[in-house]
Amino acid sequence: MEFRKRWTQGRRVRCHSTASVPQFTNSPTMIVMVGLPARGKTYISKKLTRYLNWIGVTTKVFNVGQYRRDATRSYNSFEFFRPDNEEAMKIRKSCAIAALKDVCDYFTRELGQVVVFDATNTTLERREVILGFAEENGYKVFFVESICDDLEIIAQNIKQVKLSSPDYKDCDKEEAVADFLKRIECYKMTYIPLDDNKDRNLSYIKIFNVGSRYLVNRVQDHIQSRIVYYLMNIHVTPRSIYLSRHGESELNLSGRIGGDSGLSPRGAKFASALGTYMRGQCISDLKVWTSHMKRTIQTAEALGVPYEQWKALNEIDAGVCEDMTYEEIQEHYPEEFALRDQDKYRYRYPKGESYEDLVQRLEPVIMELERQENVLVICHQAVMRCLLAYFLNKTAHELPYLKCPLHTVLKLTPVAYGCKVESVFLNVEAVNTHRDKPVNVDVDREPAEALETVPNHI
Repeated sequence: MEFRKRWTQGRRVRCHSTASVPQFTNSPTMIVMVGLPARGKTYISKKLTRYLNWIGVTTKVFNVGQYRRDATRSYNSFEFFRPDNEEAMKIRKSCAIAALKDVCDYFTRELGQVVVFDATNTTLERREVILGFAEENGYKVFFVESICDDLEIIAQNIKQVKLSSPDYKDCDKEEAVADFLKRIECYKMTYIPLDDNKDRNLSYIKIFNVGSRYLVNRVQDHIQSRIVYYLMNIHVTPRSIYLSRHGESELNLSGRIGGDSGLSPRGAKFASALGTYMRGQCISDLKVWTSHMKRTIQTAEALGVPYEQWKALNEIDAGVCEDMTYEEIQEHYPEEFALRDQDKYRYRYPKGESYEDLVQRLEPVIMELERQENVLVICHQAVMRCLLAYFLNKTAHELPYLKCPLHTVLKLTPVAYGCKVESVFLNVEAVNTHRDKPVNVDVDREPAEALETVPNHI
């Protein structure tokens, strides 16, 4: 899409198009979790929030359990969750109301687009309160119910997540497990699942046994459709994702961005080292993905295994600045160079792309990564930053400055609520291509100030 420019106070300012970002002008949306404890609701909440923020939909989780912990500031045994414990029930209800008030503040003051209301919400009464609140304020509601009767999955969830909860700090593990199982039984006494007939006018998705089956009802709009598509692609199978840039290229040596050059001698040496490293991981079902560009393909070919090419993994399109050095861009397009420094995420190269555009282009890659098990992605600096930002929950401000050096593999292993990252340098030297944001980002800055963070090159 063509960019537009206007003059403001004697300076040219780019009017950033937001066409590539999902635009939701309708009512804000509440995603309301439903389900017994240890059914992965918080896992789903955090993962879904991370995804929505990554694609540009401002989203926040409100965990009612944290409100309860803040209100009581003491150990809550299973007795606290008995439905006949009237005093505790009053506290729990007041915590839910406090969380709903904060939801309202988030939508009105912070202009959020989506909230995830993370709680059990297992009773008709609680869901009616939420629906009444939403109707009064003009919010849409989409329920996500996690149903699980697989005892092995429940036991794993308790072991991996619940025992590290603040609720069981300094508790004996066996006692904590016994107490938590009793807590689940307390919730079962009043649990009424969403009913396919009585609740047919509600919008919801039911997830059975962490994705073995789904039931979707009355999807209202585009955002709910994207939520459903995302939730139907995630899984909890143990796996690792390996992110690596291509080997050093000929254009890397001369400090030129973009282009489609082949590997340098050191880049070819890295490709061989990458093959050795991956074989050492002993992964029988490894998938390898590359872009359509020479340098990633040549890197993958050294592995001696089949690989799949994705056009979506191509490097960010630098438009008129392709094949140029930063020094040349500063010389020929000084205003563009400054404007990019002012907002690197949203800045779009003339006739090219922005990081914001790149995130949208990479969404299908993320969806497929969520579906797959062990994958090695051989890509480019800007692409790797976008993928890494998704897995590490980085903001749009942080994303364009993430350090993704050449000849280094990042091994990402999903854990309970995030990702464990292991950085492995494969002992093959390479040029530095990382440029930090300079202090002075003014359009009328001196060339030396504009180029102060440009890395050395030949």
